[in-house]
Amino acid sequence: MSSSSPSSSVQEARHALGLRLREIRKDASLTARALARLAGWHESKCSRLEHGRALPSDADIRTWALHCGVPGQAADLIAAARGIDGAYVEWRRIERPGLKRAQESVKPLFDRTRRFRMYQSWVVPGILQTATYTKSVLETIVSLRDVHDDVDEAVAVRMDRQRMLHTGHHRFAILIEEWVLRTVIGDADVMAGQLGHLIAAASTPSVSIGIIPLGTVRGGGWPVESFTIYDDAQVNVELVSAHLTVTSPGEIGEYIRSFAELEALAVYGSAARTLITAAINSLG
Repeated sequence: MSSSSPSSSVQEARHALGLRLREIRKDASLTARALARLAGWHESKCSRLEHGRALPSDADIRTWALHCGVPGQAADLIAAARGIDGAYVEWRRIERPGLKRAQESVKPLFDRTRRFRMYQSWVVPGILQTATYTKSVLETIVSLRDVHDDVDEAVAVRMDRQRMLHTGHHRFAILIEEWVLRTVIGDADVMAGQLGHLIAAASTPSVSIGIIPLGTVRGGGWPVESFTIYDDAQVNVELVSAHLTVTSPGEIGEYIRSFAELEALAVYGSAARTLITAAINSLG
């Protein structure tokens, strides 16, 4: 697994854009001070943009390209900056319109994806959650983040999405750390129902469920933030404070390799059912 964190990958992208702006300025034989003077900026602004400490606005990029004599490059630079800006989104921004809207927003992505690879180190994946488990998770989000309480509507959207498990058009490879099975969400009854549902879901033809046992020696496949790979086109990563979207082919490749390493540690079939059953029994 790469040692870089998801949030650092966003910073690296900002730094790469800054280096590109710096090269354009140097190719124009302009000093940072001279460019700032032409643009009517404080001279420190060029430094902040070139070192990735600030993300340029569309207007900043057009001004930069114009004074460096390459106005034709502005569109590509703006697209790159917008991609970085949209990659790292705080949960509060996503959830501000309500949890139902947040659930509905991913529908186009789910509909067009044929192969899902999901790794969960926090909770049971949403696509396999029971209604009562989802309700407990979302009620916690409402409490912690002080967002609009439309939990029942959001639960209904998530439950409706699970129909895609049975259409035959999608495949799901799902990895769950065993400690997720031992983490009681809601109460013992909610958790027992959720774990029983996992056992039933494992028999669905489109679903493969692997459990990574506690105590596994982690040579490769270190536990990381929960993530989902959508085909080979996009990765979504769940951070404590934000949601990260990864679309760079190189970074997607890192997550694909990480998933393969984690997959090699998991147990399946009867061995996975044994771990799930043990977690149920531990609830008393």
